[in-house]
Amino acid sequence: MNETPEANKRQDDSEFRIRVVPSIGAFTRGEWSQLGGTSRATSSFVYNPFISYDFLLSLEESSCADRRTGWLGQHLRLEDSTGLLIGAVPCYLKSHSQGEYVFDHGWADAFQRAGGSYYPKLQAAVPFTPATGPRLLVREDSNTDSVQAALAQGLRALNDTLGTSSVHVTFAESAEMGALEAAGFLHRTDQQFHFLNQGYASYDDFLAELASRKRKALKRERREALANGIEIEWLTGASITEAVWDDFFAFYMDTGGRKWGRPYLNRQFFSLIGERMADDILLVMAKRAGRYVAGAINFIGSERLYGRNWGCIEDHPFLHFEVCYHQAIDFAISQGLKTVEAGAQGEHKLTRGYRPVTTHSAHYIAHPGLRRAVADYLQSERKEVEAIGDYLADHTPFRKGESQ
Repeated sequence: MNETPEANKRQDDSEFRIRVVPSIGAFTRGEWSQLGGTSRATSSFVYNPFISYDFLLSLEESSCADRRTGWLGQHLRLEDSTGLLIGAVPCYLKSHSQGEYVFDHGWADAFQRAGGSYYPKLQAAVPFTPATGPRLLVREDSNTDSVQAALAQGLRALNDTLGTSSVHVTFAESAEMGALEAAGFLHRTDQQFHFLNQGYASYDDFLAELASRKRKALKRERREALANGIEIEWLTGASITEAVWDDFFAFYMDTGGRKWGRPYLNRQFFSLIGERMADDILLVMAKRAGRYVAGAINFIGSERLYGRNWGCIEDHPFLHFEVCYHQAIDFAISQGLKTVEAGAQGEHKLTRGYRPVTTHSAHYIAHPGLRRAVADYLQSERKEVEAIGDYLADHTPFRKGESQ
């Protein structure tokens, strides 16, 4: 096998073999953790907790992501000629479009009205998690370009083998888009709102960059959020007990049930990640009169804090903004994290110091007619997303000259 002089990087496509396995458990924790970004041990990559072995395995073992829920594992396993794992893709056979946050219901409806069958489809993603991260996972000492190209082609080949309508790689990193587009995937963009830490020493340093009126409004909002005797606690590691998970799960089920109709995560999932990932979890919990009344779960990467689910059993003005957004900024600044990703959508985040950021996904559509229609739609959608992003960037709360 050819080797690069600097690092023994594997690069001959003819030596690759792809296998499809039904569970993350078909990988060992050790070999998965050698894939870039999946653990803090892969020092040349940015750690993303959502592609960790423990997070993905917990989704499957809790039955949140399995055949019954319409998330059947079809994970790609790329090996070299010796059988060494050099790449992987977390991928699922889907019978619906729920829990994805990149919406293709219109494509499905149009195709089915025309007599096609949109489901099943393939989804290369982290279930129920609208956070950007690697999707074409590469072993740290392997040739990134060659492995990503092989994985992208492997997704197409799996689609052809299974006869599915399409493959969707959602919340991918922008650096992966070249390999995916070269393999015939269509590029889609969307908008999220992230807090970007400019090396602030404190929350007051951040506030100092805001226009005076916006700064005063945020200070008032934070005061009013705690006005009813509410106290905020940060819980991580061993301080997250099963009793705490009981409280948080009650919040999650109450709010999730009222807002979305059917929460995706079950109580067992939270116990599993609490057992396996407690040091990567931050629970921001609000307490009043000696009991917890609201909380938000965040995951801690090597550079980013990822806000995910929130819930409450008491309604208080501005408490959602305090627990989910302001406290996340406080924590990120205190820990020197570069970014807070606060989940999907939500232009209300803009006034709280979160900036518009473009997200990326890639879509391979097998049927030529549907592919042409989707390609035309995405061309205009990308322009619209860019225009909206430019507009929003001009309307952040930062003083003029600080919005970029």
